Amino acid sequence: MLSPKRTKYRKIQKGILKGKASRGTKVTSGEYGIQAQEPAWITANQIEAVRVTLSRYTKKVGKSWIKIFPDKAITKHPAESRMGSGKGNPEYFVAPVKAGRVLFEVAGLDEATAKEALTKAMHKLPVKCKIIKREQGGEE
Repeated sequence: MLSPKRTKYRKIQKGILKGKASRGTKVTSGEYGIQAQEPAWITANQIEAVRVTLSRYTKKVGKSWIKIFPDKAITKHPAESRMGSGKGNPEYFVAPVKAGRVLFEVAGLDEATAKEALTKAMHKLPVKCKIIKREQGGEE
């Protein structure tokens, strides 16, 4: 599972996920990608589940990219502990994702296989997503 090697702070604040993503909104490395339609925290377990699903389809022919990284520690209090007594210990890591962010990309597959693989992968995620294609041409 993905997690940062080191972090500056063990426990960080929740933050907010308002607005649309300003960067990482286009397919850059692959040919097809999964784009988030709403904001959410995506856990390291969910990212791993998608990676396994995509690797099952790409096999030795295609290639897949993970465009997000879980670097935010989420804390929890132990079960049956009393109120107060500070913040709990870090339990797992999440990647905060805003709407419009490209999460995963694939290349080297025909269109039907790529769409099938990405559709299966989207079922593993807690957000509404859509499949997008790389834009061809000399735009921007």
